[in-house]
Amino acid sequence: MNTRDPFGLHHKLSVLSILQTRVSVAADSVGADSAAALSRQTLEASKQAIQTGKQAPEGPGVPPDGMSFSLPNNIPSFTNPQRRFEDSRWGSSGAVHGQRSSAVGNRAVGSAGNGLGGYFKDKDLPLYKDKPFTYASSRRKRSLWRRKRVFAGAMLFLGLLYWLGLFSDMVPKRSGWSKTNQRPKAMDWDGRRERVKEAFIESWEAYESYAWGYDEFHPISKSGRQMVPKGLGWIIVDSLDTMMLMNLTQKLSSAREWISTSLDYDQDHDVNTFETTIRMLGGLLSAHYLSSTFPEMAPLAKGEKVDEDLYLEKATDLADRLLGAYESPSGIPYASINLKTMEGILSHSDAGASSTAEAGTLQLEMKYVAKLTGEKSYWDKAEKVMQVIDDNAVKDGLVPIFIYATTGQFRDSTIRLGSRGDSYYEYLIKQYLQTSEQEPIYRDMYDQALNGVRKHLVTYSTPSHHTLIGELPGGIGGHLSPKMDHLVCFMPGTIALGATGGLTEKEARKLSTWGKKQEDEMKLARELMQTCFGMYRVTLTGLAPEITWFHIDDQPLHEGEATPPDGLTDETDADWKQDYIVKAEDSHNLQRPETVESLFMMWRITGDIKYREWGWEIFEAFEAYSRENHGAGFVSLNNVNELPPSQRDNMESFWLAETLKYLYLLFSPNDILPLDKVVFNTEAHPLPRFELGNLFSTGWKRKPRGKDGNLISSAKETEAAKGTGEGTK
Repeated sequence: MNTRDPFGLHHKLSVLSILQTRVSVAADSVGADSAAALSRQTLEASKQAIQTGKQAPEGPGVPPDGMSFSLPNNIPSFTNPQRRFEDSRWGSSGAVHGQRSSAVGNRAVGSAGNGLGGYFKDKDLPLYKDKPFTYASSRRKRSLWRRKRVFAGAMLFLGLLYWLGLFSDMVPKRSGWSKTNQRPKAMDWDGRRERVKEAFIESWEAYESYAWGYDEFHPISKSGRQMVPKGLGWIIVDSLDTMMLMNLTQKLSSAREWISTSLDYDQDHDVNTFETTIRMLGGLLSAHYLSSTFPEMAPLAKGEKVDEDLYLEKATDLADRLLGAYESPSGIPYASINLKTMEGILSHSDAGASSTAEAGTLQLEMKYVAKLTGEKSYWDKAEKVMQVIDDNAVKDGLVPIFIYATTGQFRDSTIRLGSRGDSYYEYLIKQYLQTSEQEPIYRDMYDQALNGVRKHLVTYSTPSHHTLIGELPGGIGGHLSPKMDHLVCFMPGTIALGATGGLTEKEARKLSTWGKKQEDEMKLARELMQTCFGMYRVTLTGLAPEITWFHIDDQPLHEGEATPPDGLTDETDADWKQDYIVKAEDSHNLQRPETVESLFMMWRITGDIKYREWGWEIFEAFEAYSRENHGAGFVSLNNVNELPPSQRDNMESFWLAETLKYLYLLFSPNDILPLDKVVFNTEAHPLPRFELGNLFSTGWKRKPRGKDGNLISSAKETEAAKGTGEGTK
């Protein structure tokens, strides 16, 4: 047996390596003289290759530098419970993933490699798991195959010469070789998904090594910090469902053990109500959902014993403690909560007001706890918040960004879809979808708000006319600021989700409810998606700043009054880039997920491959510039327009919980967590859709509204609304 070449690939690849080299040279050659010379050189090389194939030694005498195949670094455990997932993946792949090819290698084997692939009849077998079916115990039985292989190699080589157009006297000459003449290569999305998984593993192992059990991880100083004395499991809990999706059995087992033995929310310390709900409560609920509904996602490691209700028990304990935040005079939750005393605490800033986004982004989690436990109090507290916000009867559904927990009234008139405002709008449509479209009140609120966004906030940059969502610092009727937080980039995906309900666009178009409204919304989603991707492509690192500004006309254009550019070219001095403004104080990158979140949703809904390509470009930029310089995971950046960029000593938990998860799903098959079956909370934790059942219902009604969704002020208008059925939903 050839111990240096256990799978019998040495001779196959000896010819292939020379052919690849010659194809690479040919790619850079033009002109008849050089082509003819190359042809002679290549023919001579092929003779040498064939002779080498005949004389190639077998067995232990083959020197290490002659190896044509080496085992990959990450060989799977054949006894690990995760093994069956690896069997399934490799059985359908036929490619070794996670190995990076050089640019030269890609050019050399691009189209030629595809043709050579058919030469190996065992190409669909995993390379390191089993022996190819041609492998035999006797060299005598392989002699005929060896002769056929040499002949096939020679014939294939001549075919390559013909394909390259080097027989100039026999076929018409090509006009020249360029990348545009090459046949398109099928993308290895499984391989790209594995690259994302590798980035997660690298980040997680750095956290394990230097900050295990801590809420914060500082990769540069290789240290951690707790947010409360005994920790909240901030990074561990936030990452549970990502590890389940990636089938990281052993790492999940370690996290589960920490939660079982070390996670204790009975601590005399205040925490942010919103952040604790979306990250900790959402993370535990998602882990419960995935592990109970899809147990193959969370297999137990060998010898591991765990309470099957572990995640749910921790979630209900935390939810009980969070309920105290809702005990305000108005029902609007306090900004913070003491986990031990369960007493709500007013915000330490903003004159004590709570963030509107934070108050309106707790409902998915609390309603799911209620559904799981049958405890209606969680439900009632969460939906009361929506009633108080809506009773303010804001114009066109656009809410100011601060609201007092004491009175339930808004603090000022600032309107934006960035910080303090964003996820309120996201949860309107997601509440409607979570309860299987059985609560139309949230659909009404979402439609009114989206119409308000399109009427008051959507405009175009100048001179290239990128579609953007601005801000109204002085409220409706005031000056439109051309400032767009990266946070706003959740909107393209959310708009597409609202238009289709999570179905593919092709499926949604068949519904009787599809019409001009949905067409216009999908058009807006596509335009905003391009603008958000431009935030990345416009910078030197290819990573987006925290905030982007735009040049706009003195009299801002309204939706439909301009035509955005058809695509974004990558030239350094491309005209479309002049519309974007990145200020020094806004140029940091915090590994945020909103753009890749929308790319994931846009890909699932539209099926347009460019959204996958854009996501890959973003991931490669993260790999190039966000990786910590000394191998301790990935970090935030201080300036995306600085090369090399200076790094911040911080890794956000949402890098693991959201950014890498959405990228992983972007490159995964579409039947994993289909958008018409789940809703993702604002921290990317998937939760199931469910029916209301007998116990739950919408416990409030909107004040009478007119056709535009705004509050009706007179008795006459009220009667008119009742006549059209618009005032009692």
